Amino acid sequence: QVQLVESGGGLVQAGASLRLSCAASGRASSNYIMGWFRQAPWKEREFVACIGRSGRTTYYTDSVKGRFTISRDNAKNTAYLQMNSLKPEDTAVYYCAVDSGVILRSTTTTYDYWGQGTQVTVSS
Repeated sequence: QVQLVESGGGLVQAGASLRLSCAASGRASSNYIMGWFRQAPWKEREFVACIGRSGRTTYYTDSVKGRFTISRDNAKNTAYLQMNSLKPEDTAVYYCAVDSGVILRSTTTTYDYWGQGTQVTVSS
């Protein structure tokens, strides 16, 4: 089993940057693909980005390409989401999740464990 704890959320103005962290405990995070999802009020949870076990492969949803960067430090059992040029539409609760599969995937049902989420609010 894996426990995930997100941090780094906050209230920022449009155009600002934030870096989210996801600390994993329990089984080593290097055993998993790590992903970020987000859920805005009254909307379904949506995929943001994920990263392979070694950190060499990544996958992003189109709306964040060029603005967000996912990375990981397996020695620290931590994944990061660097978010630049934030927009009001990025406002959501951001969740970290891990997938024991071998293919980078964007569907919520393929992820095995989830964190509690961290709120990101972007004002215009």
